[in-house]
Amino acid sequence: TISIGYACDLIRAGKADLVIAGGADAFASVPFSGFLALHALDQEPCSPFNQCRGITLGEGSGIVVVESYEHAKKRNAKMYCEVLGYGVSSDAHHITAPREDGEGQMNAINWALESSGIKASNIGYVNAHGTGTSKNDSAEFLSLHTIFDETNDDLSVSSTKAMVGHCLGAAGAIEAIFAIKALTTGKIPPTLGFSEDDLVSLKEKAGKIDFVPNVSRQKEMDYVMNNSFAFGGNNASIIFSKNKGNLVLKDHKNKVAITGFGMVTPLGNGVEKYIENVNNNVMLEGLGQSSVGSSDWEAVSLKSSFYRKLDVFCQMEALSGMYALKDAGYEINDETQFRTGIVVGTSEGALGTGCLFEENIAEKGTANGSAFKFPNTVYNAAGGYLSICSGIKGYNVTLANGAQAGLQAVAYGMNIIREGVMDTILASGSDENIEIITELYNKLHLVNDKALPYENTKGFKLSDGAISVILENEDKALARNTKVYAHVAGYGMAHKSVKFGSISGSYKGLVKAIKEALKDADLTIFDIDLISGFANGCEAIDNEEIKAYNEVFKEKLENLPIINVKERMGEGRAASAMMSLVHASLMLSGDIKKDNAYLINNNEISRKVVESNKLNKILVCSYGSGGSYTAVIVEK
Repeated sequence: TISIGYACDLIRAGKADLVIAGGADAFASVPFSGFLALHALDQEPCSPFNQCRGITLGEGSGIVVVESYEHAKKRNAKMYCEVLGYGVSSDAHHITAPREDGEGQMNAINWALESSGIKASNIGYVNAHGTGTSKNDSAEFLSLHTIFDETNDDLSVSSTKAMVGHCLGAAGAIEAIFAIKALTTGKIPPTLGFSEDDLVSLKEKAGKIDFVPNVSRQKEMDYVMNNSFAFGGNNASIIFSKNKGNLVLKDHKNKVAITGFGMVTPLGNGVEKYIENVNNNVMLEGLGQSSVGSSDWEAVSLKSSFYRKLDVFCQMEALSGMYALKDAGYEINDETQFRTGIVVGTSEGALGTGCLFEENIAEKGTANGSAFKFPNTVYNAAGGYLSICSGIKGYNVTLANGAQAGLQAVAYGMNIIREGVMDTILASGSDENIEIITELYNKLHLVNDKALPYENTKGFKLSDGAISVILENEDKALARNTKVYAHVAGYGMAHKSVKFGSISGSYKGLVKAIKEALKDADLTIFDIDLISGFANGCEAIDNEEIKAYNEVFKEKLENLPIINVKERMGEGRAASAMMSLVHASLMLSGDIKKDNAYLINNNEISRKVVESNKLNKILVCSYGSGGSYTAVIVEK
């Protein structure tokens, strides 16, 4: 669901003309065993808003092509509908159970209505989340009644999960397509599974809402809504229109300031510790593995009873986020909780927990999954836990797009603030390095503990970390008189498809990302004083970076210094991508006075000391295996 809304954001921001969006998930042993352990599966086909005994798992994919009106008209494309607006919220309540009062769900629905420029009375049909579990259906029942009773006497609601099951990551996209087809054909799909006795009970609790029991309805409509709610307390609602919408497009003029940092690293935790390490030229030696202890949690006033529920990945993410809020002096209160969002970027997510869960059921059988571990196997668990411990109830999304996802979280968050959707975004880049991660990278022959950037080795120094950044609407930051480390001037994201298992030739994606960032910031190559790069010592990766810089900066590259945090911290994937931005920002703020940099001249590498007081604009770049790149420009 969020991918479809974000596709619209990218198009309206001028970042794309057309975006392919959607979701996919295959039926597998881990979710089956996990939901079994949670006692959340119905032995019979599920019947949402009815028996509520549990879910039925499904699998599949749903894909839509989202396109600007002008682009679609120019190519004479068939247009099914317009995507008006969408809302994303966080419960900040529980990792698996929704808030009983439906607050988070109602926020997502109301924000979708607000961004669409329509009223609750305009909605003709809602494809509900409707899982068939008691807690989920009760909360959604309350949400629908609260918003639509007294305002809409002609509302139809159904859950198509009764027919296709809960398709998890594919559910939102598949159900969006059901909603769109209902809009365009006038045929509303039913909610199955009601007996005659069930119909009597439904009539008593449904009020004026038609839950379309058993038999489809024919109905003309102008607007439909699709709702999706997930583990971690993540909620999303999106609205589709048959007619041209009335929405007022934002001008993307809100400027973005960086006001806080939170760090969990193998060399220690907290921004002060990082600055100390840089000043003392401390380098990573041995195992690149972060640690989190009771002193860390006490520093951000969190109880041990909370963090003991978390796996390593979620502990790292939650702590770095809380450190960032503390560093920014940013309080989550009644006013800010709904105007603050979370964007987490990760390469592998809680892969360690996923592997441990699967090892357990491989040894003991599918019926012996851990209900304690299962919720932490999903990518967005870390963002969910961060919302719970921080109280953040705004936008919440997790990106799992390779090693560059940490920096991509900044680009995503910048878009949200520019549009005025949120005032503040807590953006993170996090990846763990527990025993099984090291084993997997070793089996790929990519681990080299002696590797340094641009030294043409076959691997890299494996590491980890969780790095969080507070992005704020610049006017809001200045109004609260807080320290501003730097400003985000622009970003670019691009992908160059390459052969699976290779990165060769993908540098063209980085070239495009850099050019897009320069265009977005209204700058030229001659405005850039320094590059914060991503080389890690693996020859294939380092060469792609150098090729891109040679193409974009060929007129000034020999005098353009390049810094690299992986020289000090190792390859922490998404964490390193975010650390590259943090380090650049700390140089612009003067907290880091100088740093050793690289110079590239005709592919020859030399070294130079860079004084921070001479810097004004820094280009930060990151890569992801397969050809995804993000470039962000930060300025003093």
